Amino acid sequence: MIATELVILAAEPSGKINTEGIVTFFASNIAPILLAILGVIFIGRASRGEISKVLTSSAIAIVGLAFIAGAATLFFVGESIIDLIFN
Repeated sequence: MIATELVILAAEPSGKINTEGIVTFFASNIAPILLAILGVIFIGRASRGEISKVLTSSAIAIVGLAFIAGAATLFFVGESIIDLIFN
């Protein structure tokens, strides 16, 4: 058999990735656990008198949550925003 005669076809994907299910899983299971861990860390620091570090860390966490919320919003309404801009 000559190498030029050999044709390998890739199989068509059988389904789609359920991205909404993945996002829902992270939002409902992983995010609350991470927030609880942050809360325990903040309470531990506050009890040792490191209030300024707690406030700084809290502000950083709030800004991070705002970025995550913005990314989630773009994930769900991104297609309509693109249609608005380019149509």
